[in-house]
Amino acid sequence: MAGRTMIERLRDPSEKSLGVLLLAPAFLLLLLIVVYPIATLIFNSFFDMRLSGGSGGFKFVGVENYLLVLKDPDFWNATGNTVLITLVTVPGALVVGLGLALLANLPFKRQWPVRLALLLPWALPLAFAGLIFAWFFHTEYGVVNDVVRRVWPGSEPTMWLLRPNWAFAAICLTIVWKTSSFMALILLAGLQMIPKSLYEAAEVDGASRWQQFWQITIPMLMPSIIVALIFRTITALQTFDIPYTMTKGGPGNATETLAMLIHKTTIDYLDVGYGSTLAVFMFLLSLVVTGVYLKRIGRNA
Repeated sequence: MAGRTMIERLRDPSEKSLGVLLLAPAFLLLLLIVVYPIATLIFNSFFDMRLSGGSGGFKFVGVENYLLVLKDPDFWNATGNTVLITLVTVPGALVVGLGLALLANLPFKRQWPVRLALLLPWALPLAFAGLIFAWFFHTEYGVVNDVVRRVWPGSEPTMWLLRPNWAFAAICLTIVWKTSSFMALILLAGLQMIPKSLYEAAEVDGASRWQQFWQITIPMLMPSIIVALIFRTITALQTFDIPYTMTKGGPGNATETLAMLIHKTTIDYLDVGYGSTLAVFMFLLSLVVTGVYLKRIGRNA
């Protein structure tokens, strides 16, 4: 009787059992590609795993790597650069992306050229964008200095990528150009979900375009803005390709990000244990920022 009941359940599963069966492959895949790498990363961070010199050491050191990270000036420099890039480029990409989304949402007769222009920067590989703008800001034959010479004849060429402040500004400008199209695509989808009847009712009530923007567009667009900010902030905290291709973290380590320090530690210095500890800190930083955003979403829900 019990055997028949079990067979009947397999043939005619309940909604709960069916849900478990359908979610099991996705859950196993999540364990494989997310949980397992994170667990391995945390595990490695408690060991001295320096592979340089042919030693191949594998020694348990506990929290020693974490204490070394907190005392490491390179870590604090890279973290400061990463946070500053995030604070500059995320709002910049949001403002530019919102402008592009509003432009693409206008009632053009042919909207596909505008929307295609939004897709091109987003589809361009990050490293390729960094190489393009490295050429733009090159001291001798860069486009920016060429334009400056034409506008102000006799002016000295600016060493954009050889001075810390100018290099940092060039990197931030490149990141904003590259990522604003991604923000625009998300915001454009949000704009198209806003009912036109709200704007028509606001016009009847005598509201100006500016009032409609602040009282209708922004509040209705807020969920899309939060989603765009979450994705853009996480990727900003993991910035690697554009600074690496433009300056290699220079001059000195003035533009070195946390992801670049992790790459240098693990790939160049072959210190897997310490590099894993740095990666754990970057993971925690991303987790905290994401939690703040999700808390804000909960308040607006």
